[in-house]
Amino acid sequence: MSAILLVGPASEPWTLAEVKSFLRVEHDADDAVITALLAAARGQVEALTRRALLLQSWRLALDRWPADGRLVLRIAPLRAVTAARVFDAAGVAHPIDPSGFVVDAAANAIAAPRCSLPQPGRAHAGIELDLQLGFGAAAGDVPEQLRHAIRTLVAHWYDNRGLAAIGQSVALLPGSVSAMIASYRVLSL
Repeated sequence: MSAILLVGPASEPWTLAEVKSFLRVEHDADDAVITALLAAARGQVEALTRRALLLQSWRLALDRWPADGRLVLRIAPLRAVTAARVFDAAGVAHPIDPSGFVVDAAANAIAAPRCSLPQPGRAHAGIELDLQLGFGAAAGDVPEQLRHAIRTLVAHWYDNRGLAAIGQSVALLPGSVSAMIASYRVLSL
C-alpha cells in the first residue's frame, strides 16, 4: 500500500503575520524564509505524527482488497473517500461508487463489503482510492498543541539557521516539540 499527496493544504496552521509576531520580527526581509520554515515545520510535524493537519487530498494504491474488507490507514485523520477505481488487465480504470465505502473516522479505517468490490486485473497497484484527510480546512481546526509545536519548531529553526552554515546540526527536534506531538503520533507495525 502506497500513498501520494495529490493536493496539499490551501493554507498553513499559522499566518505569516502570526509567526512573525511570535518570533518578534518587525521587518519584511525574512518573509520568504519564515514562510518556507512554516511550511517545512508543518510538513515535519505531519511526517512525525502521520497526521494531515489541514484538509488534503491523497491517493492510496493497493494491490488487492483486504481479506476482511477493512482497510486501516497509516495517515490520519480520515475524512472521506472521494473517488475509487479498479484497473483491469489492460490497465483501464473502472470507477467504483465511493458511497459504498464506510468511513470509520474513530478507527481511521475504510470498510466495504469485500464481495461487492470488483477484483483488480493487474497484480500491482490495481486499486486506487482518493481520500480526503485532515482535521479541517481552517487553522483553528488543528489541535492547539500541534499548532504550537509548528510555531515552536519554526522559532527553533529561525533562531539557529546560522548554525547550519558553520557545519553544526540543528536537525534534532527540540524536546519540547517532541513532547507536544507525542500523543498525536499514529503508530503502525
